[in-house]
Amino acid sequence: MIFIKQINEKEIDLCYELDSNTISLWSKKQWANEFKKEGTKIFGLLISNLIIGICVIQVVLDEAQINYFVVNKKFRKKGFGSYLMCYLIKKCEKSNLKKLLLEVSQNNFTAEKFYSRFEFSTVGIRKNYYKDGSHALLKEKNLTTK
Repeated sequence: MIFIKQINEKEIDLCYELDSNTISLWSKKQWANEFKKEGTKIFGLLISNLIIGICVIQVVLDEAQINYFVVNKKFRKKGFGSYLMCYLIKKCEKSNLKKLLLEVSQNNFTAEKFYSRFEFSTVGIRKNYYKDGSHALLKEKNLTTK
């Protein structure tokens, strides 16, 4: 059974493990800090009780910033990322948020293509933002509130 739920601090180890096996973005301490940030919500995509995807958003006023979005490598290109993104967009719209924001490396063509399918448009660039010297593309999606 596939479902999405908001996850809490008890699942830090699972978040860190998935992160370590995919994009290695945050340390365990950084994960712990994410759970403590005001306005932060962490959603897990699960098959049975296995977390195969995670999305971290931070809500500020009427916008949400996607700080983290990943699907386990074994489950990619099977629609799970789209399932999680659709859930997130609907959740934000129901919360009357006006925009969804994110940043992605200019070199991450797969992610760039994925986000464009959900009508995220590039609204800015942070030059030489990443350790490898690549630029961060700032993207946003306008939401329809309900």
